[in-house]
Amino acid sequence: MSERRTQMLEAAVRVIAQDGVRGLRVEKLAAEAGVSTALIYYHFKDRAGILRAALEHVNHRAQSYTVDVESSDPRARVEQMLLGELQDTAFVRETSIAWGELRASAAFDEDLRATLRTATEAWNADVETLVRQANPEVDAAAAAERLTALVEGVSERWHSGSLTLQRARELLAGAIARELA
Repeated sequence: MSERRTQMLEAAVRVIAQDGVRGLRVEKLAAEAGVSTALIYYHFKDRAGILRAALEHVNHRAQSYTVDVESSDPRARVEQMLLGELQDTAFVRETSIAWGELRASAAFDEDLRATLRTATEAWNADVETLVRQANPEVDAAAAAERLTALVEGVSERWHSGSLTLQRARELLAGAIARELA
């Protein structure tokens, strides 16, 4: 991916995290990225193209802090991967908020659904693999789906102020322990 395209996608994530998907205006995105609106349209064709690319970019950003887990213990790897989504850093918060905004928008935007479905299925498959390694006796696919759905739910509650970060992490850690028991 070109440096300029990455710059525009990073700007899109920032704008979506700050203003939501409905607040994403091409003019604001161009200003945030320091490029012309013509260049935005050249790279993404239309607003729908921006949103699809932003969703893919958000997914790649999340992988940067959840995939490279350091433990050889599958249980610890499941915990590290999923709890990695609940970190109080600007990068993780921005990524998580943008993901939530894009996910919510997919309910109204059929074009986003396929991209979201692909990203979610890949995430579920990664977690399923680790769950199966941690406990071959459980239904790994179902456990992975429950856990990734819980991550999204507690993340939204944390970002909206309904849960503290500590409580969100406690709930998720407890669910991971129960799923792998």
